[in-house]
Amino acid sequence: MDQQTRQALKHDQFVDTTAHGLEWASENRRSVIVAGTVILAAILIVVCGVLFYNNRAAQASVAFGAAMQAYQTPIAVPGQPIPPGVKTFASINERAKAANQLFLGVADKYSMAPDGKVARYFGGLTYMEAGDNAAAESTMKQVASGWNGDLAALAKLSLAQLYRQTGRDPQAIELYNELTAKPTTTVPAGLAQLQLAELYESEGKPDLAKKIYAQLKDKDPKGPAGTLAAQKLNPAPTGPAGQ
Repeated sequence: MDQQTRQALKHDQFVDTTAHGLEWASENRRSVIVAGTVILAAILIVVCGVLFYNNRAAQASVAFGAAMQAYQTPIAVPGQPIPPGVKTFASINERAKAANQLFLGVADKYSMAPDGKVARYFGGLTYMEAGDNAAAESTMKQVASGWNGDLAALAKLSLAQLYRQTGRDPQAIELYNELTAKPTTTVPAGLAQLQLAELYESEGKPDLAKKIYAQLKDKDPKGPAGTLAAQKLNPAPTGPAGQ
């Protein structure tokens, strides 16, 4: 078969294929249009969704920043002059209440955004600082049950502290053991164990505390938890000799 014949055959095959394709498209024109419209609509929905989410996330970030600014506002010291234009609060309780409203506003309005979820955690913290233990416990439990493991661990650690403050040591111990068994980036096992040891010390159970300190020291002698544990086991001498 010569070159000219082969080219002619290829050309005929291309023409036939194109013709069949056009014929199919003509016969199924409605289906093609509908399918194309559906795909285009799906793409537009995804794009709009992403743009909407990003916009909401940006708004949440700004609102969260304003709440944090209030939370970090200095407390006025009696007798100390306040520079012009510097805002202060009269007490930690007053500051906590003001920041709490801002944090919860962010959490409620932007509940799906990352900053909205973090804001609810800070809402729980400021409830604790304001002395509203019931609201603090409810809020922290809500955060602790969330899908974000790092944030949930922080909420559980704060819950354990709240339980200790309100005389519910058994519940605090349960949470410390849970955090030890399932460590996270925000709450390593060593941190939970140190808190548990301090709880035992406050209960007058030094033997249980020393056992935890010894385990931490042996497991991670050069790490933060191991170093603190070693200091607890061998405290520096006090008085003139230790100065």
